[in-house]
Amino acid sequence: MQQDEERLLFLNEMAGVQPLRKHRPVGALRIAPLTPGQLYRREAAVRVEERDRDVLSLCLKKQVRPDDWLSFKRGGVQNGVFKKLRQGRYPVEATLDLHQSMPERARDELAAFISDCMAHDIRTALINHGRICGGARGRALIKSYVAQWLPELEEIMAFHTAQKPDGGDKAVYVLLRKSERRKQENRERYGGRQTV
Repeated sequence: MQQDEERLLFLNEMAGVQPLRKHRPVGALRIAPLTPGQLYRREAAVRVEERDRDVLSLCLKKQVRPDDWLSFKRGGVQNGVFKKLRQGRYPVEATLDLHQSMPERARDELAAFISDCMAHDIRTALINHGRICGGARGRALIKSYVAQWLPELEEIMAFHTAQKPDGGDKAVYVLLRKSERRKQENRERYGGRQTV
C-alpha cells in the first residue's frame, strides 16, 4: 500500500514533464582549418629549435683585433639600460667560457647557453671569448665569431665589452630579452595593477 502511495506522489510531481529528445550521435569531429597566424606560430616553434645552430655561420665576415671593444644595442633598448650594462652594473647571472674553443664547438656551446639562459629567465650573462688565438699572427678568432653571432640571435638585446674586473676586452656582458613571464611580472608591478 505504501508503494502505491509513493507511486501516485511521484506521478503527481512529474505531471507535465516532457522527456528529453534524443540527440543524433556525434559523427567524426570537425576540426576547423588552422588560421594563418596559428600556422605561423606552430612553424615558428619548430624553427626556434632548429634555428640556433643553423643561424650561426662559421663563415667569418669581419675579423676584429684582439684589443677591439665590442658593442651592440638593438632598437628599443633604453640608453640608461645600455649604459648600466656597459658599466657592469647589472649582476652577472650566468657565465660561459669559450676561450681556447674551436669555432664549431664555440658555436654549439653559445647556442645551448643562450637557450638555457632563456629557459631559466636569465637576463644578464658574461661570455668569456678570450683574446688571441692563431699563433704568431695573434688573431682574435673566437672574439670575432662572438661579435658576429650575438647580433644574429634574436634573444640578444645588447652586448658590450666587459669591465676589467670581469675580463676586460676578453669578455662581453650580454643582455638577454625578457621572458614572457618576466614581462607579465613587470606589467603587474609597474602597470598600476594590484595583485591579491
